[in-house]
Amino acid sequence: MPKRFLTWAVGHAPWSAWAWRNTAFAVAGVPLALPAGFAYLMMVRSAGHIPGALATLLAFSGLLTVLQRSRFWSLLDLDVPRAPLRTPWYTGRGLMQWLRAESTWRQYGYHLVVAPLAALAGALVVCAWTAGVACALIFSWAWALAPDAQSKGWTIGYVGFTFGGMLLLFATPWLAAAVARLDANAAAALLGPNRAKELEQRVEDLAESRAGVVDAADLERRRIERDLHDGAQQRLVSLAMNLGIARATLTDLPPEARAVIDEAHREAKEAIEELNNLVRGLHPAVLEDRGLDAALSGIAARAPLPVELSVDIAVRPSPTVEAVAYFVVSETLANVAKHARAARVSVQLKRVGDLLRVTVTDDGAGGADASRGTGLAGLAKRVGSVDGTIRINSPRGGPTVITVELPCGL
Repeated sequence: MPKRFLTWAVGHAPWSAWAWRNTAFAVAGVPLALPAGFAYLMMVRSAGHIPGALATLLAFSGLLTVLQRSRFWSLLDLDVPRAPLRTPWYTGRGLMQWLRAESTWRQYGYHLVVAPLAALAGALVVCAWTAGVACALIFSWAWALAPDAQSKGWTIGYVGFTFGGMLLLFATPWLAAAVARLDANAAAALLGPNRAKELEQRVEDLAESRAGVVDAADLERRRIERDLHDGAQQRLVSLAMNLGIARATLTDLPPEARAVIDEAHREAKEAIEELNNLVRGLHPAVLEDRGLDAALSGIAARAPLPVELSVDIAVRPSPTVEAVAYFVVSETLANVAKHARAARVSVQLKRVGDLLRVTVTDDGAGGADASRGTGLAGLAKRVGSVDGTIRINSPRGGPTVITVELPCGL
């Protein structure tokens, strides 16, 4: 403990680099406050000078901000980032944007209020150092200025001045540190970009980036669907037709050969059916051509239980939202057929303002819980990919109501 205290005391002593760095920083702020001081002087001299003084300080605020950032970086190793401007300030549009920018007026407030106060604090630090040195060396001054003072003896007042000067010398570094810390906090809040605005902009950028990724994934699914439909699927259809023709025309083949052709024909037709299901699961062509009503009608017709479908969409949403709504209904009907033991299902789609509301209701056993299965959890992730919401109301004994709201602005 004594060694640690000694290290701390030496590092924070008046002669330490820490003390002189903070002092230099405080003093360096004095000349940068002169424009504000000149503006205040003009205001005091005449009320008519107030607009001109304020406008002059505003005109120099950009240069003063650059100098203040340089002061913080060179003396405190503190990087105060610039508030970005999308258009150069020297253009007409850029100048208007600069005048309307919230960061411009925060910087102006720093130069108008904080910089003069920091300069006064810097002057106070210099006065404290000067008074501390003068009081600590009072005996030296008395000896140098009045050599005969020794014959009269040292007064108690001299001892008090010396002790007070030493205390002031050890307290001034903390005063300089306090000034530097307060100035740094004010600069971080006023000279740099607004943290709340910066976070808001980053959230917007991330939302746009995610929307771009979702759209790119949807476009890729469509490309794969077209390639499979126009390539592999057509080849399989041609193969099945050729096998069917061979089975019908080659009647004189041995039974073993006809059995092989029959088996190949059957497997080709099964492969076509599986490929159709795969293509439909990637992105059904009818969805892009005719919209949700026609695409969901096909799902309802293929469902193993009666489905009552109602689609009320005056204006089609974006392709990405349409695809999400389609797969939501498709996966929900698949889950109902597998787990709900329902007799009927009702599917309703309605556009309410900027939201596409999808409601799926079944009269099954209920008890659906997204935390216990991957089906509903995957459904929630798919809905969340476009900033949608999903609500599941499924009490024991039913009915189950799944309500999905998708923003149509994407």
